[in-house]
Formats: sequence, C-alpha cells, structure tokens
Amino acid sequence: MRVISESGEQLGVMRRADALRAAEDVGLDLVEISPSATPPVAKIIDWGKFQYQKMKEQQRNKRSVRSSEIKQMRLGLKIGQHDLEIKLRKIREFLEAGDKVKILVIFRGREMAHQDVGRELMKKIIGLLEDDAVVDQQPQMSGRNLSVVVRSNNNAKAKNP
Repeated sequence: MRVISESGEQLGVMRRADALRAAEDVGLDLVEISPSATPPVAKIIDWGKFQYQKMKEQQRNKRSVRSSEIKQMRLGLKIGQHDLEIKLRKIREFLEAGDKVKILVIFRGREMAHQDVGRELMKKIIGLLEDDAVVDQQPQMSGRNLSVVVRSNNNAKAKNP
C-alpha cells in the first residue's frame, strides 16, 4: 500500500505491517484513504482529529445548502386593490428569498357560484407578477380554494440557461 506521512509527504509503497509500525512509531493511526486505488492509499494521521475535521466540514456544508420552502399567501375573493398590492409585495419578498409561493384564492359561502371571478383575480395576480415569477403549477380548484404555485424568475434562468 502507498503510505503518506502526517505532514503529507510520500513514504512510498510498503507492506501493511511496515506501514502500521511506522504509524505506531510516531504515535498516530494508519487510515486507509483510497482503498480502490492501485495500490491502496493510506495516511498516517490522528484519527480523532480527522473525524472532528470531517464532522465540522459536514456542518459547514449543511449550513451553506438552503432548501427552498413553499410559502403560502391566502386571498379572499373580495380583496381590495391596496390589500392586493400589499400581498403582492410580500409574495415578491418570498420569491427574492428563493422560496416558492402557493397563492390561494379562498371561496366562502355563495362565492363558489362565482368561480369565474376567482379565475379572473388569479389571472390578474399572475399578470402583475410576470416580471418577478414563473408559474410552476397551473391554477387549479381543490375544494373551496383556487391555487397556483409560482417560483422566482431567477430560478428559471438558472435551470434553463
């Protein structure tokens, strides 16, 4: 097996017993780094320190990866223009943060008879958001809710260059 010292210099190819003896001489452990290589590569290191550094690296990697969430914005059928603008501003904030947004138009009571009004409201919302968002899931009725999922335009550019 090919052996690398704790300082990173190559000690050469040696038998397993010789490599273990070399590791014991310096008071460290012999760790197989690349078993599939020809010949296999082993390194003389402090196993506890190696494990600690590996764990810290995994924590750093985990911290840097951010999964996007699906945020939800609920609107009534009789929403006023100013209230709609405030909801749209909040949706844009979610999109800038990299989250997907599920927009729900809620039908209450007899409003179910006017689903066409809800669809027009949804078209208006999608039209107002077209500079900032892409429709990920087309509008669909589920129970008393008309919903659509949108994601940021930036994500669309990144996925389809």
